[in-house]
Amino acid sequence: MTVILRILFPTAPSGAGASWLLLAARIVFGVLLMTHGIAKWQNFDTLCATFPDPLGIGSQTSLLLAIFAEVICSLGFITGTLYRLALIPMIFTMCIAFFSVHKGDPFAVRELAMLYLAAFVLLWIAGPGRYAVDNLIARRL
Repeated sequence: MTVILRILFPTAPSGAGASWLLLAARIVFGVLLMTHGIAKWQNFDTLCATFPDPLGIGSQTSLLLAIFAEVICSLGFITGTLYRLALIPMIFTMCIAFFSVHKGDPFAVRELAMLYLAAFVLLWIAGPGRYAVDNLIARRL
């Protein structure tokens, strides 16, 4: 009976189970976002002319920043390397996508950016968990 109660009402959210769950979430959301960045990278030449420029810095620069957030920062996010720092461009990119680029679109189009944004904000709050490079670095410091 106590085993069932521990499963239903865990008392240690910072335990190994929570850390495995955080690792799985990092891998799933990081890889999913990375696929969008890789697609942008592969079609860089064709996207340069048509990519949205919501910040007024040029389409090519906006595209490069989106690729950086979606590929490079996703790698840091997945491995837990500079975890919260890597999340900043990812969250910013999803904010721009949801609130600016797709502002006039139906919610069904905006929904993916909102899902990523919610997941990244929640994972920012939760932290990387035990199984992250940042944890190894913190132990050595």
